[in-house]
Amino acid sequence: MESNEERVKALSRFSPLSAHVCPMDLTERLDRLLPQTQCGQCGYAGCRPYAEAMARGEAGIDHCPPGGDAGARALARLLNVPARPYDRTRGTHKPAPVAVIVEADCIGCTKCIQACPVDAIIGAAKHMHTVIEPLCTGCELCVPACPVDCIVLEPARPAA
Repeated sequence: MESNEERVKALSRFSPLSAHVCPMDLTERLDRLLPQTQCGQCGYAGCRPYAEAMARGEAGIDHCPPGGDAGARALARLLNVPARPYDRTRGTHKPAPVAVIVEADCIGCTKCIQACPVDAIIGAAKHMHTVIEPLCTGCELCVPACPVDCIVLEPARPAA
């Protein structure tokens, strides 16, 4: 576990060009390197809060299982800190499943819509909902939100 002093020192070693990057620009650049799964395995509510914490020097580069070792290396390059593999105690990355709503069982409660961090579920109150598969990140946050257990996770289909 690195200390705050080490983090501040690491962040102060930006190249002269990036030393003038405002924290918001740095946050944006970090966020763009993250996989946008919004899974929370990093310990933050999503990719953006994790990027903000890294930009402030409050989080390490190794907290993102979906980004894997390659993601940690990319974050290290941007922050000009030593690369290290992602922290496997946070879980392993597996290919993201896709949520599928068993439409015959859906009661249209909208709880899954509210739980989805990427707006991949559409539907109206008291009407059947459906998942827009290309938008689904497989974060699984919709599954416990469903009161009738009509959401299942299936392997993502390969892109055509």
